[in-house]
Amino acid sequence: MPESIDTWFNTWSRIESVAISAVFFYVLVIVVVRVSGKRLTSQMNNFDWIVTIAIGSLVGSGILLKDVSVADSTAAILILAALQWITTFAVRRSNAFRKVIKPRPTLLTHKGEFIEENLSKERISEAEIRAKLRQQGFTSVEDANWVILETDGSLTVIPREAVSLNEADLMSDVAAPARLGRDQE
Repeated sequence: MPESIDTWFNTWSRIESVAISAVFFYVLVIVVVRVSGKRLTSQMNNFDWIVTIAIGSLVGSGILLKDVSVADSTAAILILAALQWITTFAVRRSNAFRKVIKPRPTLLTHKGEFIEENLSKERISEAEIRAKLRQQGFTSVEDANWVILETDGSLTVIPREAVSLNEADLMSDVAAPARLGRDQE
């Protein structure tokens, strides 16, 4: 049975509707990104990434689906952008809210030793850590004081120094095993 002509072409008015919707959503996304700020397009944590994907899906639905009006998609996009703004505002103002919404950075190595329970929990391989160390110019895992999985999924390498985990101010929010003398929270 031959494919329906509708699979390849509906009508010129439908093409016109798609074109107008595409231009509208293109401008809308530019406005939302400008209003939302740089966080929306920078290295994203999981929460930001999910919201961005959802907005992309709503744009596609508003452009191509006949059952989804431009107004429906626009309202959903604006509501998601507003919720994202409210959430980031609350995260900045409330430690309790931040703990619920934002993941903590995770310590993956300590003084040249892999922290297996954190590697397992975060599904990071030793090979990935070694690759990051090579990118940073290290020749051995022992040359790094710590390797940390940041909340945006990137790896940070702290060079070997005489400071302990408890003395490093910037390490206070990093999830580390209790055996290293820090609370897991």
